[in-house]
Amino acid sequence: MKIFPAIDIKDKKCVRLLKGNFDSQTTYDQSPYDQALKYKEAGLLNLHMVDLDGALSGELVNLEIIENIIKKLDIAIEVGGGIRSIDKIKAYIDIGVDKVILGSAAIKDPDFLRLACETFEGKIALGLDAKKGKLSVAGWKETTNQTAEDYLKNVNQHGFSRVIYTDIDRDGTKTEPNIEETINIAKISSAPVVVSGGISSIEDIKKIKKLNQFNIEGVIVGKAIYDGDINLNELKELENA
Repeated sequence: MKIFPAIDIKDKKCVRLLKGNFDSQTTYDQSPYDQALKYKEAGLLNLHMVDLDGALSGELVNLEIIENIIKKLDIAIEVGGGIRSIDKIKAYIDIGVDKVILGSAAIKDPDFLRLACETFEGKIALGLDAKKGKLSVAGWKETTNQTAEDYLKNVNQHGFSRVIYTDIDRDGTKTEPNIEETINIAKISSAPVVVSGGISSIEDIKKIKKLNQFNIEGVIVGKAIYDGDINLNELKELENA
């Protein structure tokens, strides 16, 4: 199982949002690079990064920060946030990003998702962010009438290589992940699924690791690391177990 420590960037700093709310933001002292270095030194070689500035603006605001981390640390990064064109995907691929996460743009335009998957084979991850089962877009500021399951059924053969399912109401809350809904997504998905939102302890991750009969590839861990609830050495040992 892959473990993806999360680094969300806003105003060049590491932040965590509560349930995706930009007005409920915690800012941390560590720079994105220093935080990534901690993960690398602990032996964690996969990162989940979100350009929150990009999610709001539709521009690749923190491209240079992400490029610096890749070049200096040689670490596999999946990146999301405001990626709404083929050119922006290419910009990330060109700096060595492992997977580019498409969310709002893919949900609003499934044909864009298909084209991206065809153009960058094996490099596209689909981000499904939901509130009470309904997909949210535009930096989680807009909730659609479409369920994650229904959307996934319609695009399942487009060729994405990973699905990241986030329960927004649990994101940043440390109230345990929505395992039941993630399993429902995993049963449908043609690609492996990553669990996101609500991880509170190493026990949550152990529960997810036991779900190996389902199509679950890994888990994203954010606030529980920053707040010291999860030890990085424990995390690495669990990833290797």
